[in-house]
Amino acid sequence: MIMKKMENSVKERLFTPSYILMCLANFLTAFSFFLLVPTLPFYLVDNFGIDESMVGLVLSCYVVAVLCIRPFAGFIADMFPRKRVYLISYTLFALSFVGYLFVFSDIMLFILLRVIHGFAFGALNTTGNTLVIDIMPSSRRGEGLGYFGVTNNLAMAFGPMTGLFIISDGNYTLLFVAALITAVIGCILASLVKVKFRQPLDRCGKMFSADRFLLFEGIPASLAFFMLAIPYGMTSSYIAIYAAEVGIEHGVGVFFTIQGAGLIVSRLISGKQVDKGFITPTITRGIAIALVGVTGEAMLSLACGFNIGLGYVVYFLSAFLIGYGFGTIFPAFNTLFINMAPNSRRATANATYLTGWDVGIGAGMLLGGALSVNGYSGSFAFSAILVVAALIYFTTFVARHFERHRLW
Repeated sequence: MIMKKMENSVKERLFTPSYILMCLANFLTAFSFFLLVPTLPFYLVDNFGIDESMVGLVLSCYVVAVLCIRPFAGFIADMFPRKRVYLISYTLFALSFVGYLFVFSDIMLFILLRVIHGFAFGALNTTGNTLVIDIMPSSRRGEGLGYFGVTNNLAMAFGPMTGLFIISDGNYTLLFVAALITAVIGCILASLVKVKFRQPLDRCGKMFSADRFLLFEGIPASLAFFMLAIPYGMTSSYIAIYAAEVGIEHGVGVFFTIQGAGLIVSRLISGKQVDKGFITPTITRGIAIALVGVTGEAMLSLACGFNIGLGYVVYFLSAFLIGYGFGTIFPAFNTLFINMAPNSRRATANATYLTGWDVGIGAGMLLGGALSVNGYSGSFAFSAILVVAALIYFTTFVARHFERHRLW
């Protein structure tokens, strides 16, 4: 009896060396990614001289590439050893940063590099999110995904701010070198992760049937995630430019730090709620909180016009609420998708989950630039309307659909 209890205790351990290494590798992946998120719009304008409406179009090619590779990455990660796929993807992701040092003179080469980089990131992110689930106990999955997501949030808190600091004197070369070094270290740590043998999917039969690439049961939830990702994509890409436009001149990069703080705080709470079974209520609460933050962004221009001090309050409060709201949503949505798939199709479930996000982020980049003809306030007003629509859609349809199709 005592031995059995000890065995169960070991099985339920979350913070194993491999889990910690996965978290560190994921942080470094995200940090190198977020170094470029708020800085590339400035780089495109300064280096290539393109106008703001074209910035979104150029940046969105990265997300389109990620979107295209997701279903195939999920299929491959289910078909072959996941760690091997993860390391190959990580290596390609790190090497892509080398290309930024050589494409500064040709916008078409830059776009091609972004597409290649997007393919690598899509495969890396999909496989990594699945690999970490393989090495954590299922009874602590929500909590484990929450902590794993905190590494993304820490990167979001410090990556954009660091990137903006690096380019403050126009040194874009240093920016790309810093991203390269970060990614290489992450790849080395990832190689040390130990994963138990997993029987890959049978490679015979309907290898290329549609359900090998997408989890059909998760498509309604993926649509809701897509609607929420559009405002997030706008915020990540344009909040720094929008803040400067309405008169916020100091602490622009601090927005991402405060947003990251909100993400971290909520992750530490929401994961445990998910493990208690409160998946859909957690998502609903997170969307409602995010709505308040996105509405604050939409009203930023008005607040700054009334009083610049009030504008700063709205700016930073919106950052925290957006972070807290989305931090609540992420682990709950991820668990929702995993709970509708058999263990052998975890990567496919993750690919479907992340595809909705990728499409939304890309759409946010495109719409944010396209709707900014008369300033970015219109873009962020549109994003607030989308969050309202997502909240209604999730509570009236997606939550019920999940309860009918859940396996776990």
